[in-house]
Amino acid sequence: MFEYALSFMIFLPILAGISILALPIGNKAARFSGGVVAMIVLLIGIELFLGFQGSGAMEFVENRAWVESLGIRYGLGVDGISLLVLMAGSVLFPMVFCILSIREKGFYGNLLITQGAMIGAICATDLILFYIFWEIMLLPIFFMIGIYGGPNRLPATLKITLYTISGSLLMLAGLVYVGVAHHEQFGFWTFDIIQLSSLELGGGYAVLAFFMMMIAFAIKIPLFPFHTWLPDAYTEAPNATTFVLSAIMAKIGVYGVIRFVVPVFELELARFAVLLSFAGVVGMIYCGLAAIAQKDLKRMLAFSSASHMGIIALGVFCMNTQALTGSLFQIAAHATSTGILFLFIGLMEERLQTREIAELGGIAYRAPIFATFFAIAMLASMGLPGTSGFIGEFLIILGAIKFSGFIGFLAGTSLIIGVCYMLWMFQRVFFEKPKEQTDKFQDLSLTEALTFLPVILLILAMGIFPQPFLKRIEPTVQQHIAAATNTAPNALASTARPRTSTPNYQKN
Repeated sequence: MFEYALSFMIFLPILAGISILALPIGNKAARFSGGVVAMIVLLIGIELFLGFQGSGAMEFVENRAWVESLGIRYGLGVDGISLLVLMAGSVLFPMVFCILSIREKGFYGNLLITQGAMIGAICATDLILFYIFWEIMLLPIFFMIGIYGGPNRLPATLKITLYTISGSLLMLAGLVYVGVAHHEQFGFWTFDIIQLSSLELGGGYAVLAFFMMMIAFAIKIPLFPFHTWLPDAYTEAPNATTFVLSAIMAKIGVYGVIRFVVPVFELELARFAVLLSFAGVVGMIYCGLAAIAQKDLKRMLAFSSASHMGIIALGVFCMNTQALTGSLFQIAAHATSTGILFLFIGLMEERLQTREIAELGGIAYRAPIFATFFAIAMLASMGLPGTSGFIGEFLIILGAIKFSGFIGFLAGTSLIIGVCYMLWMFQRVFFEKPKEQTDKFQDLSLTEALTFLPVILLILAMGIFPQPFLKRIEPTVQQHIAAATNTAPNALASTARPRTSTPNYQKN
């Protein structure tokens, strides 16, 4: 792996996206160029995954001074926490350029900028650098919904804008507090996450900063009760944007909690873990019940996605190795399964001009390959054994029961809700008598089938052979949990927080 692989994965799509926006090229050329760039990023991501050693330390490190007077560095790296999130962001993007119908070149330019910024946020080891990529990542989403979205796109864009700007300002206030606290305790500025984990915080301001950071990430997850922007944004966004929002961006909210909140605010997280866990469980149940009531297929899947994000967040708040490992595994599993479900719905809408469940039926008789691939992704989303969703959900429920038997019971029960509405939807859309719109529904073309096939195989491989994925994330998770859980009890007793081991950087 070459020395600047991570920088290349970040800035190649960003520069390509800006070039597509600036140059006078056609829509087809923009789509082709974007697809080539996404494939190059994917190939680098695969090489990075295969070369990842899984020692628990940061690998593929890039660390340069940037704003030395404030201790801000251009720091990048990958460890067991970020590896699968990074892979999800690399594997899924090429599909958008291959599957859905051709759009304006501006759409593809914004899509590439989003991918580069997301990879930057995932790989950043400096809190300020993470914040910058976080903000860059949000801007193209506003344009893609506001310009290319559905008939009610402007109210949806306004709502998501208000939510995300509020969250960003809270995050900025929280990270400034963390930087100032480090300067007061150690006499120098830094926003490096490894050094920030040595902070000894306490008191009301620490709690306030903790909730500022948590609300910012909770909006992005989205965690109950900060989820109300999601149904409108997912419904009005173009299908490719909904795919990006659900498959990748929501996961970065959870990733931010694991990467930045757990090591810095472990005392506050321990104090409010039960409250946050209940928020995750309530979100699972509420969004699951809301999904049952939906008549629009895409809106139903939006609530389903929010429900599943609740269980991923619950795994983080339980603060034990099984639950956190399950959450990280489930991030990749949910990204692949729900991501391609949104793409399937996009294809369905393009061919039928409707997403109303009542107007669909009998698709399995007309398009068996489409129905089979959809069923595999849906079963993974439900957590069926043999698919990727089972491993993550099993580990999270196991960890939740260790944390609290009652919360674990509620989490397990809420999953049954998901199974019910998914099977009910599948029976109506794919097996009832064909309707007028679906009677001539075309099956996947060879190109479409070959595009979906690698992700379908990945869903099955992660479910049947999970160990190659788990062994790469478990060492980092064990270090992360050991540092947090060994510190929190002592800190709760004395309000001081002696630190144990912290991850090291490993130069490749």
